[in-house]
Amino acid sequence: MGLLLLTLNRSAKQAALVGFVWGFALFITGISWINVSIQQFGGLPVAVGWVLVALLAAYLSLYPALFAALLARLLPYANAARLVFAAPVLWTFTEFLRGWMLTGFPWLQFGYTQIDGPLRGLGPITGVQGITFALMLISGLLTLALVRRKVIPAVVAVALPLAALPLANLHWVKADGERKINVALVQGNIDQELKWEPAYRIPTLQTYLDMSRPYLQRGDLVIWPEAAIPSLETEENELLSMLDSITRSNKSMLITGVVDRNPQTKQFFNTVIVLGDPQETYQYPTRNRYNKNHLVLFGEYVPFEGLLREIAPLFNLPMSSFSRGDYLQPDLRAGQFHLETAICYEIILGSRMRANFLQNPDTDFLLTVSNDAWFGHSIGPWQHFQMARMRALELGRPLLRATNNGVTAVIDSNGEIQQQIPQFKTAVLSATVVPMRGETPYARFGDWPLWIASLLAIAAAAVLRQRR
Repeated sequence: MGLLLLTLNRSAKQAALVGFVWGFALFITGISWINVSIQQFGGLPVAVGWVLVALLAAYLSLYPALFAALLARLLPYANAARLVFAAPVLWTFTEFLRGWMLTGFPWLQFGYTQIDGPLRGLGPITGVQGITFALMLISGLLTLALVRRKVIPAVVAVALPLAALPLANLHWVKADGERKINVALVQGNIDQELKWEPAYRIPTLQTYLDMSRPYLQRGDLVIWPEAAIPSLETEENELLSMLDSITRSNKSMLITGVVDRNPQTKQFFNTVIVLGDPQETYQYPTRNRYNKNHLVLFGEYVPFEGLLREIAPLFNLPMSSFSRGDYLQPDLRAGQFHLETAICYEIILGSRMRANFLQNPDTDFLLTVSNDAWFGHSIGPWQHFQMARMRALELGRPLLRATNNGVTAVIDSNGEIQQQIPQFKTAVLSATVVPMRGETPYARFGDWPLWIASLLAIAAAAVLRQRR
């Protein structure tokens, strides 16, 4: 609402400047957690770290600037055509660009604020982008009411979230009551600065083994976080074969993150593998694996690395030379259960999660493994957790989230927190999870309802503009 008010009665250039400043204030605070990683692991001074964060915030601010400029240029008057119909459409368009350009960075989308809010019932219907559209519509109505001093737009703005409240009680999917699984999510809380030191390899592995042993012995599905094994997969063949044998004999299973270096191609992959699979004895390279597709810029790959790695130690962050896995991949198979998997940042990519969900109609759970130790005590891990919850709500599947130091949790198919481990605590989360069956409207139709609503809004704005 603030941006809509600030850009009224301004030229396109003036509105663009306002949008840029507004966006910069949003992003410099909202992504400040990136500086934690740059300072602690990038080897650069504090001031340089903040300059880099400011540069990223400035880039992201171009999208609110584009929104404001287009709005002012196409519809210069403070009327319903501009505020109620055009603004949500243009914001949706620029947010789409932000999530797509240069591999995309769709962080801080407004729709995520409603994971516990009155519009959360739209999640399984329209996805997070549809919720963002609705929030912009409400903002436009309130702005119109304030500027024109009209009551009706304000009444409609209040009525919309009230009307959406009952949607949260709709049941789009149902529990497969005849099946359930006991899971143990292991939060090792390993110090990131020590994790890859050779001297800490054995203590790290011993921590995970000691914490997991009781659950492996009783036949649970045990899940370790991203890159929990602090060495290459091919270097741990003996350990992995032993764990595969132990899990198989106990009728348990272990899913773990590990770094894979293909001996033939010399490529590195951020990987998740399954041990104890009844259908396949572990032997590298086992087929029951997932390779991360969407890599983090500079964190997992560096463009023009031959040049940039010579410039600053920032570009030599540990584990920053990965290759991509396929965009569409089979679910991980854990016995009779199928898990759609995302590693770290990938869980925020709703369209990719949906695409893989459609390819794997037997998906029982969503699984995400992560290591947010890179971002310390900042707000970053909690923003990440909020977005992961939205994926469970959108697709109607329970989500299992195993992390190194938090936030480790089990999320139900409504996006609600079923169980959770405190951050920075060495602990195991044990839970019984029931798979779900059926499809949400968002899983089936994706963003089509949003695009149809956008076309209708464009038509309405055009008609109102013509009448003026």
